[in-house]
Amino acid sequence: MKPGLIFALLLGVCLSYCLGAAEEPATRPTTEPAKPQRWTPDQAQQWFVEHGWLVGCNFSPSSAVNQLEMWQADTFDVATIDRELGLAQDLGFNSVRVFLHDIPWKADKEGMAKRMDQFLALCDKHSIGVMFVLLDACWDPFPKAGKQPAPKPFLHNSGWVQCPSQDILKDPARHDELEGYVKGVIERFRDDKRIHAWDIYNEPGNKNDSSYGKVELKNKNELMLALLKKSFDWARAAKPTQPLTSGVWIGEWADETALSPIEKVQIEQSDIITFHNYGKPDAMRRCITNLRRYGRPILCTEYMARPAGSTFDPVLGNLKQQHIGAYNWGFVSGKTQTIYPWDSWKTKYTAEPPVWFHDIFRPDGKPYDQKEVDYIKWTTEGK
Repeated sequence: MKPGLIFALLLGVCLSYCLGAAEEPATRPTTEPAKPQRWTPDQAQQWFVEHGWLVGCNFSPSSAVNQLEMWQADTFDVATIDRELGLAQDLGFNSVRVFLHDIPWKADKEGMAKRMDQFLALCDKHSIGVMFVLLDACWDPFPKAGKQPAPKPFLHNSGWVQCPSQDILKDPARHDELEGYVKGVIERFRDDKRIHAWDIYNEPGNKNDSSYGKVELKNKNELMLALLKKSFDWARAAKPTQPLTSGVWIGEWADETALSPIEKVQIEQSDIITFHNYGKPDAMRRCITNLRRYGRPILCTEYMARPAGSTFDPVLGNLKQQHIGAYNWGFVSGKTQTIYPWDSWKTKYTAEPPVWFHDIFRPDGKPYDQKEVDYIKWTTEGK
């Protein structure tokens, strides 16, 4: 081959390469993984079909004054938990709502995870699933690890604690300290079939006006809104196979345009809709009617306050008839002392109230009201 021809061929190859390289971008675009999205209404309805009617209680063993005493290693009471879950199974309950806390998780992740697994195993033994609650806006703003205070006599939830503490909540720069807790818990159990759902934040917007109002933060709602948004993002990033939720709890939500900023996030981020109502049957029905607009399964995760007119008969039967999940507050009367009403923070009690506010059983396992227990069993058995 002639030298001139060889040169021409080489020049053509070089020009082709250079032109091709010029068409390439300076840096190749990277494909970011898709951000986990809220479940569609169809996905949520499929979850409901698979699980059926969920009925149970907000569960804390009678030997625990608060979430810390329930979960810390020194006071984790397997015997009491097992015995009282047996009572729940006997009532026909198939789910319990249970509060966690960041303090024992941060102190010993592996130990806390082991205790959670033990608890789930005990629930599974009694054919009961679990809805775990991660954060809580209610009661004592200053939780501390270690030995918990004894209950204050005749006072409703005298030792229950908020999660996170006020020290963390009041400083937005510290909110990210909770990311490891929220993500870590969910990532550890995100495929666990024993878990029915994750309740991200209990009653955000609750200012504790009737109890700890004097020491609460003036801008608490603003701080809780910011933490609620972040916590949903963290939880979603953990990719749970169980649904996420946070329950609205003030009013009846008839006017969608009047929802508070916190309520909008709760509704818009929840895979399944949850709510609280301690009112009479008609108020409960209105809540359900208003929340059906979102086309998702609905669970009432707190109800039943006898003196307020929220009683098992007929509320529990109505919830079942309308295919609404039902979790009453309280179970076995114990150190939380929720047989006393909320107003025990303002009105002095010196003896057991004539009508219990919450709870179903006495500490020895005997029913507060046998007719009430019979009604619960009659309802859960499908008669």
